[in-house]
Amino acid sequence: MEEEKKEEEQKAEEEQEEPTEAAEEAEVEEEAEEEQVEEAKEEEVSEKASEEEAIEGEETEEKVEGAAAEEKAVEGAAEGEEAPAPVEVEEEAKPRKKEEEEEIVEEKVYTIPLGRAWILPSNRRASRAVRMIREFVVKNMKLERREGEEAEEEEPKKLVISNEVNERVWSRGMQKPPRNIRVRAAKDKDGNVTVYLAEGD
Repeated sequence: MEEEKKEEEQKAEEEQEEPTEAAEEAEVEEEAEEEQVEEAKEEEVSEKASEEEAIEGEETEEKVEGAAAEEKAVEGAAEGEEAPAPVEVEEEAKPRKKEEEEEIVEEKVYTIPLGRAWILPSNRRASRAVRMIREFVVKNMKLERREGEEAEEEEPKKLVISNEVNERVWSRGMQKPPRNIRVRAAKDKDGNVTVYLAEGD
């Protein structure tokens, strides 16, 4: 009986030892993974530091070059030579909103009646109103060629209706264009006409 008890105790001890060995192996693996993570973090930190050093190096080089140019300018001024102006980085000029407005030769404000567009069926009224605006401006800004004029081989004059005018005509949909509209017609030096919505409308 005592022998059986001893054997059972030995088996129990062996069973306890086996899990501890597996636990030790797992701990070793976890430590190895932690070391790899720490190494990766250290590499990232060193890369960031090297990038920052490179940027700082470039900035210091630019400062040194600028200081050297200033010193040369001061030396040249002391010797009586004209010092070259320091080079400055110019910001890009903002594009002008409408270059055409600077080239305007003639500008007129018209109130165009569009009531006749309401004669047509409701699904064609807004497009008819836009055509009426075009016809009115062509007639009143003298864009059409007269019969007696010589047919010169120049580019035909253009008429451009701005998006604002188009949106105003179509604002209530196809079936209900406005009864009249105030526009500003501007002719440039090439003879092209652009139609804008009049101010205040």
